[in-house]
Amino acid sequence: MSTHLATRLGVAGIAAAVTLSLAVSPVFATDDPVGGGLTATAPTQEDMPTVGGNLGNQHYSALAQITKSNLDQLAPTWQTHLSAAAPASDDMGQQTTPIVVDGVIYLDTPSGGVAAVDGATGETSWKWENNDYGMSSTRRGVSAGEGRIYTLAGDNRVVALDQTTGEEIWAVQPTGPNGENLGRVAKVATVYSEGLVYAHAADGDRGAVVALNADDGSYVWHFFGGPNRGEEFTDVNGNTFDASATWGPVHEDGTDCAVEGGATSWMHGAVDPELDMYYMTFGNPRSCNTSQDGSGRPGDNVFSDTLVAVDAATGEYKWHYQSIRHDIWDMDNVHAPNLADIEVNGEERQVIFYGSKSGHQFVLDRTNGEPVLPVTERPVITDDRQANSATQPFPAQRLLPECVVWQSLGADTVPGDPWRGVPNYNGYQPNEDGELVFNPDSYVAADQDHLTYPEGSAGNREGCMYDPQWDLPILSTTSQNGGGDWSNNAYSHSTNLVYFPYGTNNVAHWNGASANGQRAIGQYQTGGIVAYDASTGAVEWTQHLGTDMSHGQGPLATASDLVFVGQIDGRLLAMDANKGDVLWDFQTGNGIGSAPVTYEIDGEQYVAVLAAGTTNPYGGSVTKGDSLWAFKLGGDYVTASGSQEGPLTAPLSIRRPVSGNAVEGSTVDNTVLLARADRTSDTVKAADSTNQAAMQPTHLRVPVGTAVTFLNPGADTFAQYPNKLEHCATQFFEGEFNARLQPGESYQHTFDKAGDYFFNDCTDPRPTGKIEVYAASEDIPGAFSIPSGKVNLRVQDGLFTTAKGTITAHLDLPKGYTQEGDVFLETALGLQPITASKVTGSKNHLVIKFDKADLDNNVPIGVTELTVVTHAVQDGVQKEVRSTVSVTVAK
Repeated sequence: MSTHLATRLGVAGIAAAVTLSLAVSPVFATDDPVGGGLTATAPTQEDMPTVGGNLGNQHYSALAQITKSNLDQLAPTWQTHLSAAAPASDDMGQQTTPIVVDGVIYLDTPSGGVAAVDGATGETSWKWENNDYGMSSTRRGVSAGEGRIYTLAGDNRVVALDQTTGEEIWAVQPTGPNGENLGRVAKVATVYSEGLVYAHAADGDRGAVVALNADDGSYVWHFFGGPNRGEEFTDVNGNTFDASATWGPVHEDGTDCAVEGGATSWMHGAVDPELDMYYMTFGNPRSCNTSQDGSGRPGDNVFSDTLVAVDAATGEYKWHYQSIRHDIWDMDNVHAPNLADIEVNGEERQVIFYGSKSGHQFVLDRTNGEPVLPVTERPVITDDRQANSATQPFPAQRLLPECVVWQSLGADTVPGDPWRGVPNYNGYQPNEDGELVFNPDSYVAADQDHLTYPEGSAGNREGCMYDPQWDLPILSTTSQNGGGDWSNNAYSHSTNLVYFPYGTNNVAHWNGASANGQRAIGQYQTGGIVAYDASTGAVEWTQHLGTDMSHGQGPLATASDLVFVGQIDGRLLAMDANKGDVLWDFQTGNGIGSAPVTYEIDGEQYVAVLAAGTTNPYGGSVTKGDSLWAFKLGGDYVTASGSQEGPLTAPLSIRRPVSGNAVEGSTVDNTVLLARADRTSDTVKAADSTNQAAMQPTHLRVPVGTAVTFLNPGADTFAQYPNKLEHCATQFFEGEFNARLQPGESYQHTFDKAGDYFFNDCTDPRPTGKIEVYAASEDIPGAFSIPSGKVNLRVQDGLFTTAKGTITAHLDLPKGYTQEGDVFLETALGLQPITASKVTGSKNHLVIKFDKADLDNNVPIGVTELTVVTHAVQDGVQKEVRSTVSVTVAK
């Protein structure tokens, strides 16, 4: 049990502090929990003093006061808006995971500054910003040690702050001993251990991991993922090699691909003080030409896609393990590595878990880098233009599917398998029954003479890992935005399971693709968590939760066999660590893109999470915020609405959106031009376009009942440079139409139901469009009613978990109307409607039930309006019907 020592100081008491550093004088304990015995593998206790929990990034706590049996008593105890604390700003969104030292939470703010927050009360004790050289906007965590907090700031600065006051102690721009540029130090969480601060450079062309003296920020050592020419290394096993030789020769113009770009370190490392090693992961090569063109860098490209172990004090190389050779897919395994001491085949082993985007987990001996669990070298398809590696390492146990699923089109397969492929990619085209069948005469035939297939292969690229590409799009999994990407894992000492969050996001690659590949437009972007046995690699359970979890939604495991994890739709979940069942669910009101933490103050266990939101992979549809929430048993915090939870966040763009704004069909004669990037250019370049926006318009909006024409424009449309190739409008995933049109031909389809209808081209699958079909809205006053006009949401103990029961409502439709589909309720606070839990009655008179727990956080106390929304058919035409009622809410 810890005793909380921080003086609690409200925001009002610090408003007059200076802009650069908000200095106050709470009595923080400044003992050094990291330098004072924190290890790589021991569970954290009352604090979580590193972004990984402990130095081995286990994200596991020995605290067990909150259990499965009392989860219904877990409720918020405070909420703090970080941007509101002086110096105030209107910034929203951040990726940081907090740390907790002596009951005080330290974390990056949405503006890129740092705040110290009392873990018991939520009061901001100090907040640091620096307007002289600016902030580093995207941040993933701070570190603590020797009475200081270490962060990053503008112009590649590493900064040390006084842990007690927030005053700046030193700020440096790290360079090598000979003035070498070490890269863009901007976002990765710093790590402190035994007098050193480790900072990682990412985003730029070339970046190093650098160690600095914690006292003054002076340079100690650095390590580049892209080695210098002629640099030799000798590992702990006695093997000597020239890393630069694995990047091919220097080009005639002097270009050295190893130092031109890539192999940067996107996430913080792990420390083993007993072995005196620092472990760091390096990303994919992004040179020469593009990240997806490997022709200029023949070889394995060490240390890209590699876990490297060095002496923690000196940076001396110890060993490395490369998970992907000669990467042309941005499939780097970059999440922070996890350390554990486990039993394998009856023997105690010191291991490191490594792997993320690939959906692999390599379990390695952290003393020498040798695999502890079996890894096999498997032959893969190669393209003679790419200098591909003939084999790649595969762990014997696979966590996620290895290939895209080519699922048949049809209304009964929507949304379908999470890893389903968009039609026409890789030559998989629908037949008359909607089955996606490989067509060898499709666009992929152009690559065939360059491909070599392993024995037993299907003889075509099925969308599996490491399928090669050249200048035509090839869809594969798990992708640069899928697998585990950069969300942390958690390792539980209690269950001996590793909890691996993942996203599903198949990507098409070709040499000229921007952003390291095109996530297939129209596909579903979802995700979940898989738990596997640390000692065998066998999957224990998989829980596909439905939203992407690979972009900061890291799990936290506790000794009471709970796993806490956030969702980008704003929900914080508590799951059964043994089975994966969701046991507890709280809506924060803002997207969560970071890991929760747990700590203890005065004998009470708390769970805290930052709900700020991050855009990957849902872009602007994510509800951003600045809220730090804390929970404990019996928490009594209530929001302004009178509820404990926040309102529902805005709907996420679960399907990868098309580019361009919606165009009303009436303005373009309800006509879509195929394979044209605009509607007017009559040029050589404009004809038969393969641009992803080459459906004009890409987003057509029409009312129900509209006949839309799909035209492959010929000479009648573009007199000088008409299309010369066949083009398609293949609708997916419902399979409503698949028009194959020669130049000058058209196809007309009438849309009789509201919805989003994506379609793409068979000649080249990149051009993709969407038809947004909406039903005319009709308001029917008085049709919606709630008996007595009152909604009682009172709970006996004030906890949101006890808001049980249902609200009964009635909807009376006019004669001749037939209701169809779901029924929704729009509320005053929620940013998306609530779905009815049950609908009964006749076609005209509906009895509707809404769960009180769903309604509670989306309506204020007192008089408010509720609007019911559903679809109905009248005279064969679908329309949206709405009706509003005024009710009095009691809580």
